[in-house]
Amino acid sequence: MEIQGDKWEVQIPEDAETDLPKGHFTLVCGTIEEIDEGLKQLHPESPFFQDVLEDAADNAPLGGVSIDASHTEIIIPDWLQEADISVTDAEFLPYYDRRALAVLFRVSIETVSEYQREFLRAIAIDTRSEETLPNLDQTFLDLTEPGRDTITSHEMTTEMKRIQELVDASRKPLVEDIQPTIDETHQEASRAADAELEEYRQLQQQREEELAEKLDRLQSRIEELNAMIDDSEQEDRVEALKERRDRKSDQEDIESELTKLRQQREQGYPEQQREIRNRHALEVVVTPVTVTEIEYERGDAEFKLTNGGAKQTITVGYGSGVGVTEEVSCDECGQPLTTDRPLGGFKEKLRCVECN
Repeated sequence: MEIQGDKWEVQIPEDAETDLPKGHFTLVCGTIEEIDEGLKQLHPESPFFQDVLEDAADNAPLGGVSIDASHTEIIIPDWLQEADISVTDAEFLPYYDRRALAVLFRVSIETVSEYQREFLRAIAIDTRSEETLPNLDQTFLDLTEPGRDTITSHEMTTEMKRIQELVDASRKPLVEDIQPTIDETHQEASRAADAELEEYRQLQQQREEELAEKLDRLQSRIEELNAMIDDSEQEDRVEALKERRDRKSDQEDIESELTKLRQQREQGYPEQQREIRNRHALEVVVTPVTVTEIEYERGDAEFKLTNGGAKQTITVGYGSGVGVTEEVSCDECGQPLTTDRPLGGFKEKLRCVECN
């Protein structure tokens, strides 16, 4: 493979064990509306990317890797990054190994009537505690970038039954993580349903007006026929009576249809609303594609802090590639330190920015 800017020149040998097309072709990275014939787009939603992913998943749906803590940077927690306090040094002291699973899911958010959105999302979960590890999946992806030789493969040791349990356990936090995307798609679908329903209301209103006009014309014609019957000769009277009978039958049919339309309008077109809402109802399908077992280290991290002339070292639970693994709270109010409530000071005890 030869990389030239945003184009990759790829050659797949004829004897390669893959279902991907053999031979030479050019990949264009990114999303392009109009692409030259013979080129293939490469981005997470492109058909070729999906083919590559399915081919890789078919060949190796399960795998295992080990993350060497010496090749990962210490992750500074948000409540320190947002604080007006300097972190002069950080050191990780590993004590024991732990295992986690990084599960890559294909997420499909769609409606009955039309496809909406499809994307990939990974989540990492500890095999023992089942706690989600938000940073570990990204650390794993960073370490597997081309040109980085900082990760070691190994055979998976977690039993298949336990893998299935963990995959099932990871679905709920994954869906919670993508809930903003689901809500956004739901809003788009709701707007489409509202627009379709409004269009239907306008068509029905137009139909009502057309029937009302037709009914007025029929009533006028019936009145004309009544006058003709009173003033006509026998032969003309018979024809007028026959036409009046037909016109009254048409009148009854139109009045019945008009009454039905008006009732539906007063009720808000319940059947049509139900049909439209059902067609625009969302279905979220979360399908596991690959599972990678990750060996990582747990221990303590020491952060050396300075604030003016004051210095202090704090020690918290930490995981390599995971970050801080325990909640740190303000010693004054007891509230956990977060991005919105960062550390404010540490004289004698830790204080959040609100209590400092």
